[in-house]
Amino acid sequence: MSRFFDLVSKPAREMGGFLPTPPPKRAPADSQPRLIKLDSNENPFGPSPRAIEAMEAALAAANSYPDDDCAELRRKLAACHDVPAEQVLVTAGSTALLGLLCQTMLAPGLNAVTSERSFIVYSMAVHATGAQLIEAAMREDGFDLAAILAAINEDTRLVFLANPNNPTGTMLEAAAVDKFIAEVPGHVVVVLDEAYYEFAAHFAGRRKVEYSRSLSYLRRGASVIVLRTFSKAHGLAGLRVGYGLGPAELLAYCARMRDTFSVSSVAQAAAVAALDDLNHVGRVVSNNAEQAQILGVGLSELGYRVVPTAANFLYCDVGEDAAGVAGRLRDEGISVRPLGGWGAPSCMRVSIGTPEQNQIFLSAVRKIAGIS
Repeated sequence: MSRFFDLVSKPAREMGGFLPTPPPKRAPADSQPRLIKLDSNENPFGPSPRAIEAMEAALAAANSYPDDDCAELRRKLAACHDVPAEQVLVTAGSTALLGLLCQTMLAPGLNAVTSERSFIVYSMAVHATGAQLIEAAMREDGFDLAAILAAINEDTRLVFLANPNNPTGTMLEAAAVDKFIAEVPGHVVVVLDEAYYEFAAHFAGRRKVEYSRSLSYLRRGASVIVLRTFSKAHGLAGLRVGYGLGPAELLAYCARMRDTFSVSSVAQAAAVAALDDLNHVGRVVSNNAEQAQILGVGLSELGYRVVPTAANFLYCDVGEDAAGVAGRLRDEGISVRPLGGWGAPSCMRVSIGTPEQNQIFLSAVRKIAGIS
């Protein structure tokens, strides 16, 4: 028995931690980095030049604490989404808001519901409260909304729908979500996790389908929280800034649980500036859609099963142990995410990089597959 085993909480004893991929080895200053990271769904083009300029300006005031209320950013987000500022809560990444929602809504004896093979932080945030996470079975790599509804019981307080889903990249269309929201019981809050919103909206436009009507639920007073982030399309993952849109009363309860000064002044300044650079986001999502097609074709030609994506990554079944494939790719200088921990041992998730990165990746995959 270890020294603190009997002293820490039951969730702390039983939870597994998040396992990020190892950082790339330091390369000499005059050489290129040795590892191409296609494992964390990061924006390969980085932040907007406007955001970088805003960050540099904010550094001069780094001796002062940030605005705890993120007032300027909240006002700007409220204007962008045409909702009152009281319906916006800014946090240190959307994952922080997931934790706040669980702390606010859950306790031992209660539960949350989601799908299997979805965002790994749902499990971590729920179990940290001592509550249970119920995972409904998937259907054809996507959510089975009927199964999720059937899993809800009198002890359920939250339902998590990642749309698009991470790691499968599959998207629920607006009409299906409408029907689902209408059938959820009144004691349950639905969390619509739209971390990949900008990519999904772009894909939906190309495919002539409707992606999201999430803000309309807020405007009619539904028990819905919408999560968005600056980590993906805006390229600010390293700054940790995200936000939620939802009922003012519920967000106010969540705000009470938030760490003081949790969103840095640099992050706030960068996010405010990033919202103004629509051209940067447009270039990012256009490249993503074009490169998704190229990567999908290249991987399919190798006999791999690639699920059509609505995000900035591909879910790929390689037909063998994906961890082994990922290890061989790492030897070639490329990092991808094997998905054995999600219950899909033959699958991997590949973030969509720059055109150059993607070609290097495809060349490496062909090499390890024995195809010149």
